[in-house]
Amino acid sequence: MRSPRRLTVRDRIVVALMIGVPLLFVILLVWLPALGSVALSFSRWEGFGGLGSIDWIGFENYKNIATIYPPFWPAIWHNVIWVGFLFLIPTPLGMFLAVLLDKEIRGSRFYQTAFYLPVILSLALTGFIWQLIYSRDQGLLNAVLGTQIDWYGDPNVNLWAVLAATAWRHTGYIMLIYLAGLKAVDAGLREAAKVDGASEARTFFSVVFPVMRPINLIVLVITIIESLRAFDIVWIVNKGRNGLEVIAALVAQNIIGEASRIGFGSALATIMLLISSIYVVVHLRATTRGDDR
Repeated sequence: MRSPRRLTVRDRIVVALMIGVPLLFVILLVWLPALGSVALSFSRWEGFGGLGSIDWIGFENYKNIATIYPPFWPAIWHNVIWVGFLFLIPTPLGMFLAVLLDKEIRGSRFYQTAFYLPVILSLALTGFIWQLIYSRDQGLLNAVLGTQIDWYGDPNVNLWAVLAATAWRHTGYIMLIYLAGLKAVDAGLREAAKVDGASEARTFFSVVFPVMRPINLIVLVITIIESLRAFDIVWIVNKGRNGLEVIAALVAQNIIGEASRIGFGSALATIMLLISSIYVVVHLRATTRGDDR
């Protein structure tokens, strides 16, 4: 039996660099800003006068957010609507498209490209593209319906208009994830179900869908986190105001807006971080249990 080869000094240096450099970037670009935001959430600071001008006020920012900051609870509700909408419409639609394309229908490569194309576009660019559809005077939707609705400006409809634009992008993302999952399903399972006389729908929901449990968990976490970090498109539309309040937009308004309330915005960011962490922890626990099995 051959003994394992010992690492040379050069090998150790290469391994140390491969581990150390990414770790350093993660600490500098992720962990330090995150921990700094958590610390600043307990302060009152406008970002001027250096760190010595920070006024530590404990939980006052959190108390003010929950009691006397009007946009907060509407923003929470809008994020909840965002999660529900993405789960109920683009996620099932993306799954349905994946099932169809998995059958290798004629032109499937073209359809995959067409449905996935919006995913490579930023949400900001998506907002501009859909402006051509939603424009009150020259938009395609008003021309078809014969109306004069300001889809982006009317607070009664702008949230749903933005969600429709978001769904256009999200559907292709979910389609690609499920399509990759379907390609990995053992063909023998489908053949066995077919021999037992199961229909295609029953085979999918009783055999294929349960097998794709890891994919379903990934889709769950992605959808929730995408909903919580919704920012680009609402900021392009109206900077997260007038019916489009979401948590991420409130963070930007307070930190980089005219008010420049670093501590208050950090408290909002910490709340957003805590909510996101719940779903990340659930996903990691489920993944770990799956690996143990």
